[in-house]
Amino acid sequence: MSFPAKPRPLTTAESFACGGIAACVAVTISNPAEVAKTRLQLQGELGASQRVYSSVFDVFSKTWRNEGIRGLQRGLGPAYVYQILLNGSRLGFYEPFRHGLNNLFGRDALEQIPLTSVIAGASSGAVGASLGNSLYLVKARMQAYSPALPVGTQHHYKNSFDALSTIVRKDGFRGLVRGIDAAILRTSMGSSVQLPSYNFTKTQLVQNGVLPADSTWTFLASSTVSGICVCIVMQPADTALTRVYNQPTIKTPDGRSVGALYRNPIDCLWKTFKAEGFRGWYKGSTAHFFRIAPHTIVTLTANDIILGLYKKTIHNES
Repeated sequence: MSFPAKPRPLTTAESFACGGIAACVAVTISNPAEVAKTRLQLQGELGASQRVYSSVFDVFSKTWRNEGIRGLQRGLGPAYVYQILLNGSRLGFYEPFRHGLNNLFGRDALEQIPLTSVIAGASSGAVGASLGNSLYLVKARMQAYSPALPVGTQHHYKNSFDALSTIVRKDGFRGLVRGIDAAILRTSMGSSVQLPSYNFTKTQLVQNGVLPADSTWTFLASSTVSGICVCIVMQPADTALTRVYNQPTIKTPDGRSVGALYRNPIDCLWKTFKAEGFRGWYKGSTAHFFRIAPHTIVTLTANDIILGLYKKTIHNES
């Protein structure tokens, strides 16, 4: 009696590619909310009296009216590349990291252990944030720029290549890694809860018979819970990242280019708290949720669907 061949596990490269494709689908939908979030986070920076936008919907309305669809989708080009690097790493390295940590502690590789899941999520996110740092820097500056209603420091670039060359010309190679500590902090915090909360919710729904394992509703419900968790945990670090990236730079006596407002993300959080209070950390949180919820839902749901289709394809070919 013959049994159907057991499908082989996907390689890290295959998981990376599937995760990157899923993230690109998601970022096309979520980028306008990211533009709104960035501008709200920079509004009133360090107590400035400037107030251009009253809410996320006001950002959408004024940006559409003054800049059109191009304004709402500012930074989409570098966002695609960043998402491939970030989520390709986050979704591609998460399972290998988790399996390796489980084996290190003498546990079954497939067992869902909260500690190793959080560490694996944070580690895979840190890898992605490091690889994509310069693209996120460019994306944030492009999204902050508005020829009609500027907030914060304004950086005008023709395109991503112009942005990268301008940064290198002005600040040297160090300019491309500016804010990498903030990027790692932000992404590690978000990644530490994204996949663990998604997998935990999905497991509970299936094990308790609420929804079947391969249902799209299971993917949607699990990713919605995950998006809420990510938004709550990541928001302060996300605000710090936006401000560290977008701040103007000055030259030191020895010729180094440094941030004019903040030394690092912790310094940014402290100065923001002193000038704007606790609410300053959560500026743009509504826009952040409108960005992170659909982005997380589409990324994780699309990733599950793409992985499933890919596994079926390679299984049929084998």
